[in-house]
Amino acid sequence: MKFSARTIATFLNGEIVGNPDVEVSDISKIEEGKPGTLTFLANPKYTKYIYETQASIVLVNKSFVPEKEVSATLIKVEDAYQALAMLLEMYQQAKPEKKGIENMSYISPKATIGENVYVGAFAYIADGAKIGNGVKIYPHVYVGDNVSIGDNTILYPGVKVYADCRIGKECVIHAGAVIGADGFGFAPSSENNYKKIPQVGIVILEDYVEIGANTCIDRATMGSTIVRKGVRLDNLIQIAHNVEVGENTVMAAQTGIAGSTKIGSNCMFGGQVGVAGHISVANGVKLGAQCGVNSSITQENATLIGSPAMDYKEFMKSFVLFRNFTKLHQQIGVMEKEIKELKEKIK
Repeated sequence: MKFSARTIATFLNGEIVGNPDVEVSDISKIEEGKPGTLTFLANPKYTKYIYETQASIVLVNKSFVPEKEVSATLIKVEDAYQALAMLLEMYQQAKPEKKGIENMSYISPKATIGENVYVGAFAYIADGAKIGNGVKIYPHVYVGDNVSIGDNTILYPGVKVYADCRIGKECVIHAGAVIGADGFGFAPSSENNYKKIPQVGIVILEDYVEIGANTCIDRATMGSTIVRKGVRLDNLIQIAHNVEVGENTVMAAQTGIAGSTKIGSNCMFGGQVGVAGHISVANGVKLGAQCGVNSSITQENATLIGSPAMDYKEFMKSFVLFRNFTKLHQQIGVMEKEIKELKEKIK
């Protein structure tokens, strides 16, 4: 399917600089642009590529002023990155939708299935499950007893949703994610081993949540582990029992949140962040990659880095000393030697 610059500009409410009739049928990165493709420039670090890209159309911010001639047709928009997201969403929606129940899938007669649902081969839907309208359940998905799944949610291949968990509407759960496995609850016994504590709670994912591949969200010991509306979790994340993640919080890969911790709304966590259990993190907090949080963060919109976590600005001041420790140690050694020699001369 081809789209002209004129059509794209009309959809995005953008301004055309160049040939309005040039057409594209694919998308490319600006540094790898090919004729017949559309690309975008949002990060100034990539500005040099706009003068050499072979892409036919480039989305740019309205503030962009070229320093020399650009061969591609430009479409100026308020936010090039957001505009690209809109185009990709339109492209995704243009693809044919999967519908119907494939052979070799199992749906319990006690389950409730909505309209326009897709269930792939080898998927299993257990007793009492409630599947909303427009839900897509890809092959090898397991939906346990009494699970509820809201309208237009997508479960990609290999997702496992344990019994009684609740998933809202318009959610996306990527391949291999496990929702509702037992929390890590064990009590030491007199026999010097560990006795398992039954995990009888559930997991609740509210609306518009996206869960990355192979991420695990454990069921609560009692009550609920809750992921609030609009949360985005990357691949390979661990959310432990009885955790609550606030609305619109985002976490990058390999983050781990220990049990019973409360994360505020609109937080941003970098990769490999670790948060201890039974603490709280205020709204809007930003944690740099590999940050280690072992106590509550009460200041909203704080930016922290390091392990243990500390204020970003204070960390950067301290880092000047960290990276010079070897040199400082050598200097101290020289000073100690000089002081010793001076003492001997005085004697």
